[in-house]
Formats: sequence, structure tokens, C-alpha cells
Amino acid sequence: MSVDRSLCVIARAKAKTDQVAQVREILTALVDATRREPGCLSYELLQNHDDPTDFSFVERWASPAAEQAHFVTPHLLATLQQLTGLLASEPQICRYGVVR
Repeated sequence: MSVDRSLCVIARAKAKTDQVAQVREILTALVDATRREPGCLSYELLQNHDDPTDFSFVERWASPAAEQAHFVTPHLLATLQQLTGLLASEPQICRYGVVR
């Protein structure tokens, strides 16, 4: 029996009410570059229908190490810098393993 060592991540960011369009543009630009990273199995950006300030990334990484490498990529570092002052709170990152 093989063990699934992949990591599922839900990362949430809440935009300031008057910054939703700009945050959406910045986050959308992150998707393609991240999908090309080694170890990225899937990377989707969602926006809450009931609360448009609420964005979530649903991510799947081949390993915890692949997800950690994501945090030092130039495209993510640039995104975090661009988001300065645009978010209502610190992003929340939750990591999960698959239950079988």
C-alpha cells in the first residue's frame, strides 16, 4: 500500500472592501506561475460569491517541501509585496493531509 505524501492547502486572503478588484488582479496573476512550479499538483483561486472580499487558494502539492519552496519563489514574494496595505487581515494558511 502506497502512502499519499501530498499536501493539501487552503490559503485565504481577505481584501479591504475598496481594494477587491486590485487584489483579484494581483492574485490571478500568481496562478499560472505557481502551476509551473515543481511539485505543484493543482492550484486554484476562488472568490466567495456571498463575500467578494474573501479569496481562497485551494492547492495540492506533491510534498510539504514543494509547498515550502513556493514561499521563496520570486513570483510569490512579488505578490506579497504588491498586497501590502490591500488586505483587511493577515492571510490564513491551513495545511491538510488526505484521510483514507
